[in-house]
Amino acid sequence: QVQLVESGGGLVQAGGSLRLSCAASGLTFSAYAMGWFRQAPGKEREFVAAISRASSRTPYADSVKDRFTISRDNAKNTVNLDMNSLKPEDTAVYYCATNHLSATPSGREYDYWGQGTQVTVSS
Repeated sequence: QVQLVESGGGLVQAGGSLRLSCAASGLTFSAYAMGWFRQAPGKEREFVAAISRASSRTPYADSVKDRFTISRDNAKNTVNLDMNSLKPEDTAVYYCATNHLSATPSGREYDYWGQGTQVTVSS
């Protein structure tokens, strides 16, 4: 049974930093690209960042480029999202997800999803 468990969310002031982690189990982690998505209240889910199997590709949404960094550790079955210079508009539930094909921004191509972790950025 595939499980993705996100952690690291919380309340932070604008300009602050957080590190989100996603621990995967029940799958061959290195065979999957991984992605981070987010959903704010009343808004559709949106792509944040993705990382290919060997970390050679890391596409980002324009809104987070140069502020967020995605990384993975295939030995530990984890994917991280380092978030710096946080803004109130980054407030959302953040989800990690697996993609057996590629590190793509399209959420419809992702197979398994975690339950999410709340990130709240106060102004």
